[in-house]
Amino acid sequence: MNKYFPEGEGLKTPDNTRFTATIDGMLEALKGGKILEGIAAMCTPEHDVIVDLPCGTGIIRREEGALGIAEGITKDIALLSKVGKPICFKIVTIDQNSLQPKFILSRKAAQEECMQSYIGKLVPGDVIPAKVTHLEKFGCFVDIGCGIPSLIPIDLISVSRINHPADRFYNGQNIFVAIKGRDRDRILLSHKELLGSWQQNAENFSVGQTVTGIVRSIEDYGIFIELAPNLAGLAELRENVFPGQTASAFIKAIIPDKMKVKLIIVDAFESSLSRPRLGYYITGGHIDRWVYSVPEAAKRIETVF
Repeated sequence: MNKYFPEGEGLKTPDNTRFTATIDGMLEALKGGKILEGIAAMCTPEHDVIVDLPCGTGIIRREEGALGIAEGITKDIALLSKVGKPICFKIVTIDQNSLQPKFILSRKAAQEECMQSYIGKLVPGDVIPAKVTHLEKFGCFVDIGCGIPSLIPIDLISVSRINHPADRFYNGQNIFVAIKGRDRDRILLSHKELLGSWQQNAENFSVGQTVTGIVRSIEDYGIFIELAPNLAGLAELRENVFPGQTASAFIKAIIPDKMKVKLIIVDAFESSLSRPRLGYYITGGHIDRWVYSVPEAAKRIETVF
């Protein structure tokens, strides 16, 4: 069982609660080399991170704050951005000579163990959990374990095109990702393969239904409406329809061999439905090959890991 969670997932676990509750628990965790979590209360002017713990206060020195900090590979914003959020660590030493015990901690040590025992053993096609940390126009950054970051490029988020990763994700969201490959020490990720093939998505709809979708783009030949993250339909042009709107659409035809869904817009309006629910078809294990297209389609769309 994987014990190298994205940060925040281990904070309220029974083991973390027990170890961080008392000095004896922290001593036991130190002896056992446990990875624990606390809340990063502040970052000092020297960029040391102060960690609030139920049994006292811990400190993570700047150079122990993350892999690559000491070498200048990782920027200090990686520490500043943790303030107010859960942060993982291993205990280095416990100073009990003062009235308040002082816990010297290392996030870097937790990340080194995670890389060696978990992330370093992943291969292309492995499906793992991740947590969204922040969004940029070009992609979604996620924590794949102990605060170690990786990126899902925007074109690998879903088959249906989006303008920004915020159309799919929000910060702090727990998702699943597929290992795409490696570039030196960086892990490359994909996401679209986990959201189902054209056939799997199309089976959720029937001709004659009127359903809701999100207007994604308007072209000269029609309006693309997203019915699911990996399925879009094409509607006839209509005035006063804009990208980002919610649309109620009548399903006129579903054509598997052309992988097309023909729609007629009944209405288009503003609503909070800008980010559809992610319907995962794969949430773990390993995949060697994923085929989106149907067998009878002229165009084959697939990913080989």
